[in-house]
Amino acid sequence: MRRMWGRSPGWISRFDRHLVRAVSDFPGGNHDTFFRRLSASANHGKLWMGAAAVMAAFPGKPRRAALHGLIAQAVASAVTNIGFKTLLPRARPLPEHLPVFRFVHPQPTSSSMPSGHSASAIAFAVGAGLVRPSLGMALAPVAAGVAYSRVHTGAHWPSDVLFGSAIGAGAALITRKWWPVRPPFPETARSRTSAPQLPGGDGLSIVVNTLGGSFTTETAVALQEVFPKAYINTVEAGEKLEEELQSTARFPGTVALGVWGGDGTVGTAAAAAIQHSLPLLVLPGGTLNHFARDAGTGSLKAALAAAGSGEAALADVGIVSVERGLPENPETAELVMLNTASIGLYPNLVRRREQLQPALGKPLAGVVAMFRTFAAGTPTTLKVDGVRRKLWIAYIGRGRYYPRDHAPLVRPVLDDGVLDVRMITADELFARLRLLWSVLTGTVATSRITHLSEATSLRIESGGSPMVLAVDGEALAGVRRADFRVERHALTYYSPMS
Repeated sequence: MRRMWGRSPGWISRFDRHLVRAVSDFPGGNHDTFFRRLSASANHGKLWMGAAAVMAAFPGKPRRAALHGLIAQAVASAVTNIGFKTLLPRARPLPEHLPVFRFVHPQPTSSSMPSGHSASAIAFAVGAGLVRPSLGMALAPVAAGVAYSRVHTGAHWPSDVLFGSAIGAGAALITRKWWPVRPPFPETARSRTSAPQLPGGDGLSIVVNTLGGSFTTETAVALQEVFPKAYINTVEAGEKLEEELQSTARFPGTVALGVWGGDGTVGTAAAAAIQHSLPLLVLPGGTLNHFARDAGTGSLKAALAAAGSGEAALADVGIVSVERGLPENPETAELVMLNTASIGLYPNLVRRREQLQPALGKPLAGVVAMFRTFAAGTPTTLKVDGVRRKLWIAYIGRGRYYPRDHAPLVRPVLDDGVLDVRMITADELFARLRLLWSVLTGTVATSRITHLSEATSLRIESGGSPMVLAVDGEALAGVRRADFRVERHALTYYSPMS
Protein backbone atom coordinates (compact mmCIF):
# COMPACT_ATOMS: atom_id res chain seq x y z
CA MET A 1 0.00 0.00 0.00
CA ARG A 2 2.90 2.41 0.72
CA ARG A 3 4.14 1.97 -2.87
CA MET A 4 0.70 2.83 -4.19
CA TRP A 5 0.50 6.21 -2.51
CA GLY A 6 4.18 7.13 -2.68
CA ARG A 7 5.01 10.14 -0.54
CA SER A 8 1.65 11.88 -0.80
CA PRO A 9 0.20 13.34 2.41
CA GLY A 10 -2.47 11.25 4.08
CA TRP A 11 -5.38 13.50 3.21
CA ILE A 12 -4.44 13.47 -0.47
CA SER A 13 -4.21 9.66 -0.41
CA ARG A 14 -7.63 9.42 1.20
CA PHE A 15 -9.05 11.85 -1.38
CA ASP A 16 -7.57 9.82 -4.24
CA ARG A 17 -8.77 6.49 -2.83
CA HIS A 18 -12.29 7.79 -2.40
CA LEU A 19 -12.58 9.10 -5.98
CA VAL A 20 -10.93 6.08 -7.60
CA ARG A 21 -13.28 3.80 -5.68
CA ALA A 22 -16.24 5.79 -6.97
CA VAL A 23 -14.97 5.52 -10.55
CA SER A 24 -14.38 1.79 -10.20
CA ASP A 25 -18.02 1.34 -9.10
CA PHE A 26 -19.31 2.71 -12.43
CA PRO A 27 -20.86 -0.07 -14.53
CA GLY A 28 -19.02 -0.96 -17.74
CA GLY A 29 -20.26 0.20 -21.11
CA ASN A 30 -19.48 2.10 -24.30
CA HIS A 31 -18.21 5.00 -22.24
CA ASP A 32 -15.17 2.91 -21.28
CA THR A 33 -14.15 2.63 -24.93
CA PHE A 34 -14.87 6.33 -25.47
CA PHE A 35 -12.63 7.53 -22.64
CA ARG A 36 -9.89 5.08 -23.55
CA ARG A 37 -9.85 6.38 -27.14
CA LEU A 38 -10.13 10.00 -26.04
CA SER A 39 -7.16 9.52 -23.73
CA ALA A 40 -5.12 7.85 -26.49
CA SER A 41 -5.95 10.62 -28.98
CA ALA A 42 -4.22 13.13 -26.71
CA ASN A 43 -0.96 11.15 -26.56
CA HIS A 44 1.99 13.41 -27.49
CA GLY A 45 -0.44 16.31 -27.99
CA LYS A 46 -1.87 14.88 -31.23
CA LEU A 47 -5.44 15.90 -30.41
CA TRP A 48 -4.45 19.53 -29.77
CA MET A 49 -2.22 19.75 -32.82
CA GLY A 50 -5.15 18.58 -34.92
CA ALA A 51 -7.46 21.14 -33.31
CA ALA A 52 -4.86 23.85 -33.89
CA ALA A 53 -4.58 22.89 -37.56
CA VAL A 54 -8.35 23.30 -38.00
CA MET A 55 -8.35 26.63 -36.16
CA ALA A 56 -5.37 27.89 -38.16
CA ALA A 57 -7.37 27.49 -41.36
CA PHE A 58 -9.37 30.56 -40.29
CA PRO A 59 -7.36 33.82 -40.28
CA GLY A 60 -7.59 36.33 -37.49
CA LYS A 61 -8.40 35.39 -33.92
CA PRO A 62 -8.92 31.64 -34.53
CA ARG A 63 -5.39 31.42 -35.92
CA ARG A 64 -4.02 33.48 -33.03
CA ALA A 65 -5.94 31.27 -30.59
CA ALA A 66 -4.37 28.16 -32.11
CA LEU A 67 -0.90 29.66 -31.79
CA HIS A 68 -1.37 30.66 -28.16
CA GLY A 69 -2.89 27.29 -27.34
CA LEU A 70 0.12 25.45 -28.78
CA ILE A 71 2.59 27.75 -27.00
CA ALA A 72 0.82 27.23 -23.67
CA GLN A 73 0.66 23.48 -24.27
CA ALA A 74 4.38 23.32 -25.04
CA VAL A 75 5.24 25.20 -21.85
CA ALA A 76 2.90 23.08 -19.73
CA SER A 77 4.27 19.86 -21.21
CA ALA A 78 7.88 20.90 -20.62
CA VAL A 79 7.23 21.97 -17.02
CA THR A 80 5.31 18.78 -16.29
CA ASN A 81 7.50 16.17 -17.94
CA ILE A 82 10.94 17.69 -17.48
CA GLY A 83 10.34 19.37 -14.13
CA PHE A 84 7.69 18.01 -11.80
CA LYS A 85 7.74 14.37 -12.88
CA THR A 86 11.41 14.31 -11.92
CA LEU A 87 10.94 16.18 -8.66
CA LEU A 88 7.78 14.35 -7.54
CA PRO A 89 8.14 10.61 -8.23
CA ARG A 90 4.91 8.75 -7.54
CA ALA A 91 3.62 5.28 -8.33
CA ARG A 92 0.58 5.03 -10.59
CA PRO A 93 -2.66 3.21 -9.67
CA LEU A 94 -2.46 -0.58 -9.68
CA PRO A 95 -4.72 -2.93 -11.71
CA GLU A 96 -6.60 -4.07 -8.61
CA HIS A 97 -7.97 -0.55 -8.07
CA LEU A 98 -10.08 -0.53 -11.24
CA PRO A 99 -11.94 -3.14 -13.30
CA VAL A 100 -9.60 -4.92 -15.73
CA PHE A 101 -11.68 -3.93 -18.75
CA ARG A 102 -11.24 -0.28 -17.80
CA PHE A 103 -7.55 -0.27 -16.94
CA VAL A 104 -5.22 1.26 -19.53
CA HIS A 105 -2.69 -1.10 -21.10
CA PRO A 106 0.21 -0.71 -21.24
CA GLN A 107 0.48 1.40 -18.12
CA PRO A 108 2.77 4.47 -18.47
CA THR A 109 6.10 4.05 -16.72
CA SER A 110 6.83 7.67 -15.79
CA SER A 111 5.88 9.31 -12.50
CA SER A 112 2.17 9.60 -11.90
CA MET A 113 2.50 13.11 -10.44
CA PRO A 114 1.43 15.31 -12.24
CA SER A 115 -0.72 14.37 -15.24
CA GLY A 116 0.89 15.54 -18.48
CA HIS A 117 -2.26 14.87 -20.50
CA SER A 118 -4.27 17.11 -18.16
CA ALA A 119 -1.65 19.87 -18.23
CA SER A 120 -1.59 19.92 -22.03
CA ALA A 121 -5.37 19.75 -22.37
CA ILE A 122 -6.12 22.60 -19.99
CA ALA A 123 -3.22 24.69 -21.30
CA PHE A 124 -4.47 24.45 -24.88
CA ALA A 125 -8.12 25.13 -24.04
CA VAL A 126 -7.41 28.06 -21.70
CA GLY A 127 -4.72 29.45 -23.99
CA ALA A 128 -7.07 29.43 -26.98
CA GLY A 129 -9.90 30.80 -24.85
CA LEU A 130 -7.88 33.80 -23.73
CA VAL A 131 -7.68 34.87 -27.37
CA ARG A 132 -11.13 33.70 -28.52
CA PRO A 133 -13.48 32.92 -25.59
CA SER A 134 -16.00 31.09 -27.76
CA LEU A 135 -13.30 28.63 -28.87
CA GLY A 136 -12.24 28.17 -25.26
CA MET A 137 -15.80 27.29 -24.31
CA ALA A 138 -16.01 24.78 -27.16
CA LEU A 139 -12.70 23.18 -26.19
CA ALA A 140 -13.40 23.10 -22.45
CA PRO A 141 -15.57 19.92 -22.44
CA VAL A 142 -12.98 18.10 -24.58
CA ALA A 143 -10.12 19.18 -22.29
CA ALA A 144 -12.11 18.20 -19.21
CA GLY A 145 -12.91 14.83 -20.82
CA VAL A 146 -9.22 14.16 -21.49
CA ALA A 147 -8.33 15.08 -17.91
CA TYR A 148 -11.05 12.81 -16.48
CA SER A 149 -10.11 9.97 -18.86
CA ARG A 150 -6.75 9.67 -17.11
CA VAL A 151 -8.54 8.72 -13.88
CA HIS A 152 -11.18 6.61 -15.65
CA THR A 153 -8.52 4.46 -17.33
CA GLY A 154 -6.33 4.16 -14.23
CA ALA A 155 -3.41 6.13 -15.67
CA HIS A 156 -3.44 8.74 -12.87
CA TRP A 157 -4.73 9.53 -9.44
CA PRO A 158 -7.27 12.38 -9.25
CA SER A 159 -4.77 14.65 -7.45
CA ASP A 160 -2.34 14.13 -10.37
CA VAL A 161 -5.02 15.38 -12.72
CA LEU A 162 -5.84 18.40 -10.56
CA PHE A 163 -2.17 19.35 -10.23
CA GLY A 164 -1.59 18.91 -13.97
CA SER A 165 -4.67 21.00 -14.75
CA ALA A 166 -3.37 23.79 -12.52
CA ILE A 167 -0.03 23.70 -14.34
CA GLY A 168 -1.83 23.93 -17.67
CA ALA A 169 -3.93 26.91 -16.62
CA GLY A 170 -0.85 28.61 -15.21
CA ALA A 171 1.07 28.06 -18.45
CA ALA A 172 -1.76 29.63 -20.43
CA LEU A 173 -1.82 32.69 -18.16
CA ILE A 174 1.97 33.11 -18.14
CA THR A 175 2.19 32.97 -21.93
CA ARG A 176 -0.79 35.23 -22.61
CA LYS A 177 1.53 38.14 -23.53
CA TRP A 178 3.74 36.01 -25.74
CA TRP A 179 3.09 36.58 -29.42
CA PRO A 180 0.64 39.39 -28.62
CA VAL A 181 -2.07 40.28 -31.09
CA ARG A 182 -0.81 43.07 -33.29
CA PRO A 183 -2.95 46.19 -33.23
CA PRO A 184 -4.57 47.07 -36.54
CA PHE A 185 -2.50 49.16 -38.93
CA PRO A 186 -3.59 52.78 -39.46
CA GLU A 187 -5.56 53.59 -42.57
CA THR A 188 -3.60 54.71 -45.63
CA ALA A 189 -3.53 58.52 -45.89
CA ARG A 190 -2.21 60.79 -48.63
CA SER A 191 -1.46 64.53 -48.79
CA ARG A 192 -3.05 65.15 -52.15
CA THR A 193 -1.71 67.52 -54.78
CA SER A 194 -1.99 67.95 -58.52
CA ALA A 195 0.43 66.83 -61.21
CA PRO A 196 0.44 67.00 -65.02
CA GLN A 197 -1.87 64.57 -66.74
CA LEU A 198 0.06 62.15 -68.95
CA PRO A 199 -2.39 60.56 -71.42
CA GLY A 200 -0.60 57.69 -73.10
CA GLY A 201 2.61 58.84 -71.39
CA ASP A 202 2.68 62.21 -73.20
CA GLY A 203 5.35 64.29 -71.41
CA LEU A 204 6.62 61.31 -69.41
CA SER A 205 10.29 60.29 -69.58
CA ILE A 206 11.06 56.86 -68.11
CA VAL A 207 14.41 55.43 -67.04
CA VAL A 208 14.59 51.64 -67.06
CA ASN A 209 17.44 50.03 -65.13
CA THR A 210 18.25 46.76 -66.88
CA LEU A 211 20.63 45.63 -64.12
CA GLY A 212 18.20 45.35 -61.22
CA GLY A 213 14.68 44.63 -60.17
CA SER A 214 12.51 42.48 -62.44
CA PHE A 215 13.79 43.65 -65.84
CA THR A 216 13.45 41.28 -68.80
CA THR A 217 13.88 41.83 -72.51
CA GLU A 218 10.11 42.30 -72.79
CA THR A 219 9.99 45.07 -70.17
CA ALA A 220 10.82 47.98 -72.48
CA VAL A 221 8.38 46.69 -75.11
CA ALA A 222 5.60 46.37 -72.53
CA LEU A 223 6.25 49.87 -71.18
CA GLN A 224 6.17 51.33 -74.69
CA GLU A 225 2.80 49.68 -75.26
CA VAL A 226 1.40 51.03 -72.00
CA PHE A 227 2.92 54.50 -72.49
CA PRO A 228 3.17 54.84 -76.29
CA LYS A 229 3.93 58.59 -76.15
CA ALA A 230 6.60 58.38 -73.44
CA TYR A 231 10.34 58.71 -73.91
CA ILE A 232 12.01 55.56 -72.55
CA ASN A 233 15.71 55.49 -71.72
CA THR A 234 17.02 51.97 -71.12
CA VAL A 235 20.18 52.03 -69.00
CA GLU A 236 22.55 49.22 -69.96
CA ALA A 237 25.63 47.77 -68.26
CA GLY A 238 28.51 50.22 -68.22
CA GLU A 239 26.27 53.30 -68.21
CA LYS A 240 26.03 55.45 -65.11
CA LEU A 241 22.51 55.43 -63.70
CA GLU A 242 22.69 58.84 -62.04
CA GLU A 243 23.93 60.53 -65.21
CA GLU A 244 21.23 58.85 -67.31
CA LEU A 245 18.55 59.96 -64.85
CA GLN A 246 19.81 63.53 -65.00
CA SER A 247 19.85 63.58 -68.79
CA THR A 248 16.40 61.97 -68.94
CA ALA A 249 14.99 64.58 -66.57
CA ARG A 250 16.28 67.26 -68.98
CA PHE A 251 14.86 65.57 -72.10
CA PRO A 252 12.86 68.12 -74.13
CA GLY A 253 9.16 68.14 -73.30
CA THR A 254 9.56 66.21 -70.04
CA VAL A 255 6.97 67.19 -67.44
CA ALA A 256 7.24 64.04 -65.30
CA LEU A 257 9.96 61.48 -64.56
CA GLY A 258 9.25 57.75 -64.47
CA VAL A 259 11.46 54.97 -63.14
CA TRP A 260 11.55 51.18 -63.46
CA GLY A 261 13.97 49.43 -61.09
CA GLY A 262 14.76 48.38 -57.54
CA ASP A 263 14.69 50.48 -54.36
CA GLY A 264 18.14 51.96 -54.96
CA THR A 265 17.20 52.99 -58.48
CA VAL A 266 13.97 54.57 -57.26
CA GLY A 267 15.86 56.54 -54.61
CA THR A 268 18.29 57.90 -57.19
CA ALA A 269 15.36 58.80 -59.46
CA ALA A 270 13.65 60.60 -56.56
CA ALA A 271 16.76 62.73 -56.07
CA ALA A 272 16.71 63.70 -59.77
CA ALA A 273 12.97 64.42 -59.69
CA ILE A 274 13.37 66.71 -56.66
CA GLN A 275 16.34 68.51 -58.23
CA HIS A 276 14.41 69.21 -61.45
CA SER A 277 11.04 69.89 -59.72
CA LEU A 278 9.36 66.99 -61.54
CA PRO A 279 6.67 64.63 -60.22
CA LEU A 280 7.83 61.01 -60.02
CA LEU A 281 5.97 58.02 -61.41
CA VAL A 282 7.28 54.89 -59.67
CA LEU A 283 6.63 51.76 -61.73
CA PRO A 284 6.65 48.26 -60.19
CA GLY A 285 10.03 47.23 -61.57
CA GLY A 286 11.74 46.13 -58.36
CA THR A 287 11.89 42.79 -56.63
CA LEU A 288 9.77 43.98 -53.71
CA ASN A 289 8.56 47.41 -54.95
CA HIS A 290 8.49 48.94 -51.48
CA PHE A 291 7.84 52.53 -52.49
CA ALA A 292 5.57 51.60 -55.41
CA ARG A 293 3.35 49.57 -53.05
CA ASP A 294 3.29 52.39 -50.48
CA ALA A 295 2.46 54.89 -53.24
CA GLY A 296 -0.36 52.73 -54.59
CA THR A 297 1.34 52.07 -57.94
CA GLY A 298 2.19 48.44 -57.27
CA SER A 299 0.79 47.48 -60.68
CA LEU A 300 1.18 48.97 -64.15
CA LYS A 301 -2.59 49.39 -64.34
CA ALA A 302 -2.62 51.55 -61.19
CA ALA A 303 0.38 53.57 -62.39
CA LEU A 304 -1.25 54.17 -65.77
CA ALA A 305 -4.49 55.31 -64.13
CA ALA A 306 -2.71 57.76 -61.83
CA ALA A 307 -0.54 59.18 -64.62
CA GLY A 308 -3.44 59.56 -67.01
CA SER A 309 -5.60 61.49 -64.54
CA GLY A 310 -2.79 63.45 -62.85
CA GLU A 311 -3.58 62.04 -59.40
CA ALA A 312 -0.62 62.72 -57.11
CA ALA A 313 0.46 63.21 -53.52
CA LEU A 314 3.34 64.61 -51.48
CA ALA A 315 5.95 62.53 -49.66
CA ASP A 316 8.67 63.35 -47.20
CA VAL A 317 12.15 62.11 -48.03
CA GLY A 318 15.10 61.30 -45.83
CA ILE A 319 18.38 63.07 -46.52
CA VAL A 320 21.46 61.08 -45.51
CA SER A 321 24.76 62.95 -45.32
CA VAL A 322 27.54 60.37 -45.38
CA GLU A 323 31.22 60.77 -44.47
CA ARG A 324 33.58 58.06 -45.73
CA GLY A 325 37.29 57.47 -46.12
CA LEU A 326 40.18 58.46 -43.86
CA PRO A 327 39.56 60.99 -41.06
CA GLU A 328 42.28 63.29 -42.39
CA ASN A 329 40.85 63.19 -45.93
CA PRO A 330 37.11 62.47 -45.68
CA GLU A 331 34.75 62.08 -48.63
CA THR A 332 31.21 63.38 -48.22
CA ALA A 333 28.04 62.62 -50.12
CA GLU A 334 24.34 63.31 -49.74
CA LEU A 335 21.76 60.62 -50.52
CA VAL A 336 17.99 60.58 -50.76
CA MET A 337 16.35 57.88 -48.61
CA LEU A 338 12.82 56.97 -49.62
CA ASN A 339 12.36 53.85 -47.49
CA THR A 340 14.89 52.61 -44.97
CA ALA A 341 18.51 52.55 -43.88
CA SER A 342 20.19 50.02 -41.63
CA ILE A 343 23.47 49.10 -39.97
CA GLY A 344 24.41 45.76 -38.47
CA LEU A 345 22.64 42.46 -39.08
CA TYR A 346 19.38 43.82 -40.48
CA PRO A 347 20.24 43.25 -44.19
CA ASN A 348 21.06 39.59 -43.40
CA LEU A 349 17.78 39.25 -41.51
CA VAL A 350 15.75 40.70 -44.39
CA ARG A 351 17.49 38.49 -46.95
CA ARG A 352 16.83 35.33 -44.95
CA ARG A 353 13.23 36.33 -44.26
CA GLU A 354 12.55 36.92 -47.95
CA GLN A 355 14.08 33.55 -48.85
CA LEU A 356 11.94 31.71 -46.29
CA GLN A 357 8.71 33.67 -46.72
CA PRO A 358 7.30 31.76 -49.74
CA ALA A 359 7.50 28.46 -47.86
CA LEU A 360 6.78 29.55 -44.27
CA GLY A 361 4.73 32.74 -44.52
CA LYS A 362 5.70 36.12 -43.07
CA PRO A 363 5.40 35.54 -39.28
CA LEU A 364 7.20 32.19 -39.10
CA ALA A 365 9.78 33.25 -41.69
CA GLY A 366 10.61 36.27 -39.52
CA VAL A 367 11.13 34.08 -36.44
CA VAL A 368 13.32 31.55 -38.22
CA ALA A 369 15.33 34.30 -39.91
CA MET A 370 15.90 36.04 -36.56
CA PHE A 371 17.17 32.82 -34.97
CA ARG A 372 19.52 32.05 -37.83
CA THR A 373 20.81 35.61 -38.04
CA PHE A 374 21.45 36.28 -34.36
CA ALA A 375 22.59 32.83 -33.32
CA ALA A 376 25.86 33.32 -35.21
CA GLY A 377 26.04 37.11 -35.67
CA THR A 378 28.12 39.60 -33.69
CA PRO A 379 27.09 43.07 -32.52
CA THR A 380 28.51 46.35 -33.84
CA THR A 381 29.78 49.21 -31.67
CA LEU A 382 28.36 52.59 -32.73
CA LYS A 383 27.73 56.06 -31.36
CA VAL A 384 24.08 57.07 -31.73
CA ASP A 385 23.58 60.80 -31.14
CA GLY A 386 26.78 60.74 -29.09
CA VAL A 387 25.86 57.71 -26.96
CA ARG A 388 28.10 54.67 -27.36
CA ARG A 389 26.17 51.42 -27.87
CA LYS A 390 26.68 47.81 -28.87
CA LEU A 391 23.99 47.03 -31.42
CA TRP A 392 22.70 44.01 -33.28
CA ILE A 393 20.59 46.27 -35.47
CA ALA A 394 20.22 49.99 -36.09
CA TYR A 395 17.22 50.57 -38.37
CA ILE A 396 15.98 53.93 -39.63
CA GLY A 397 12.72 54.11 -41.55
CA ARG A 398 11.57 57.20 -43.43
CA GLY A 399 8.17 57.36 -41.79
CA ARG A 400 6.36 55.12 -39.29
CA TYR A 401 6.40 51.48 -40.29
CA TYR A 402 4.15 48.76 -38.91
CA PRO A 403 4.12 46.44 -37.03
CA ARG A 404 6.15 48.07 -34.26
CA ASP A 405 8.62 45.21 -33.84
CA HIS A 406 11.70 43.74 -35.53
CA ALA A 407 9.96 43.06 -38.85
CA PRO A 408 8.40 46.30 -40.18
CA LEU A 409 6.36 45.66 -43.30
CA VAL A 410 3.81 48.43 -44.00
CA ARG A 411 4.00 52.25 -44.14
CA PRO A 412 0.49 53.72 -44.42
CA VAL A 413 1.56 57.40 -44.39
CA LEU A 414 4.38 58.84 -46.49
CA ASP A 415 4.46 62.36 -45.05
CA ASP A 416 4.33 62.04 -41.25
CA GLY A 417 7.56 64.04 -40.81
CA VAL A 418 9.48 61.52 -38.72
CA LEU A 419 12.28 58.97 -38.81
CA ASP A 420 11.27 55.58 -37.40
CA VAL A 421 14.32 54.60 -35.30
CA ARG A 422 14.65 51.01 -34.03
CA MET A 423 17.64 49.59 -32.23
CA ILE A 424 18.22 46.12 -30.82
CA THR A 425 21.07 46.46 -28.36
CA ALA A 426 23.68 44.05 -27.03
CA ASP A 427 24.74 46.09 -23.99
CA GLU A 428 22.69 44.06 -21.49
CA LEU A 429 23.82 40.91 -19.65
CA PHE A 430 23.07 37.70 -21.57
CA ALA A 431 22.22 39.84 -24.59
CA ARG A 432 22.08 36.95 -27.07
CA LEU A 433 19.90 34.82 -24.81
CA ARG A 434 17.59 37.77 -24.17
CA LEU A 435 17.31 38.35 -27.89
CA LEU A 436 16.58 34.74 -28.83
CA TRP A 437 14.06 34.41 -25.98
CA SER A 438 12.21 37.53 -27.12
CA VAL A 439 12.12 36.15 -30.67
CA LEU A 440 10.78 32.81 -29.41
CA THR A 441 8.04 34.46 -27.37
CA GLY A 442 7.20 37.19 -29.87
CA THR A 443 8.05 39.93 -27.35
CA VAL A 444 10.83 41.69 -29.27
CA ALA A 445 8.88 44.96 -29.32
CA THR A 446 8.54 45.00 -25.50
CA SER A 447 11.92 43.54 -24.60
CA ARG A 448 14.52 45.66 -22.74
CA ILE A 449 16.95 45.10 -25.61
CA THR A 450 14.62 46.82 -28.10
CA HIS A 451 14.51 50.60 -28.31
CA LEU A 452 11.81 52.21 -30.44
CA SER A 453 11.75 55.96 -30.97
CA GLU A 454 10.98 58.69 -33.48
CA ALA A 455 13.13 61.62 -34.51
CA THR A 456 13.47 64.31 -37.15
CA SER A 457 17.25 64.04 -37.19
CA LEU A 458 19.81 61.43 -36.15
CA ARG A 459 23.58 61.00 -36.17
CA ILE A 460 25.30 57.60 -36.22
CA GLU A 461 29.10 57.31 -36.00
CA SER A 462 31.31 54.26 -36.18
CA GLY A 463 32.66 53.22 -32.79
CA GLY A 464 35.93 52.02 -34.22
CA SER A 465 36.40 50.55 -37.67
CA PRO A 466 34.22 51.98 -40.47
CA MET A 467 30.70 50.63 -40.78
CA VAL A 468 28.60 49.34 -43.65
CA LEU A 469 25.45 51.42 -44.19
CA ALA A 470 22.60 50.17 -46.37
CA VAL A 471 20.31 52.88 -47.79
CA ASP A 472 17.25 51.63 -49.67
CA GLY A 473 19.02 48.32 -50.19
CA GLU A 474 22.25 49.82 -51.54
CA ALA A 475 25.27 49.06 -49.32
CA LEU A 476 27.94 51.69 -48.65
CA ALA A 477 31.18 50.46 -47.08
CA GLY A 478 33.75 52.50 -45.19
CA VAL A 479 31.23 54.87 -43.61
CA ARG A 480 32.45 56.77 -40.54
CA ARG A 481 29.46 59.03 -39.96
CA ALA A 482 25.90 59.33 -41.23
CA ASP A 483 23.53 62.20 -40.49
CA PHE A 484 19.81 61.68 -41.15
CA ARG A 485 17.15 64.35 -41.46
CA VAL A 486 13.63 64.66 -42.87
CA GLU A 487 12.80 66.92 -45.82
CA ARG A 488 9.07 67.62 -45.58
CA HIS A 489 6.89 67.24 -48.69
CA ALA A 490 9.95 67.28 -50.92
CA LEU A 491 8.68 64.74 -53.47
CA THR A 492 5.57 64.81 -55.60
CA TYR A 493 4.63 61.30 -56.72
CA TYR A 494 1.78 59.88 -58.77
CA SER A 495 -0.74 57.96 -56.68
CA PRO A 496 -4.23 56.78 -57.66
CA MET A 497 -7.15 58.03 -55.62
CA SER A 498 -8.32 54.51 -54.78
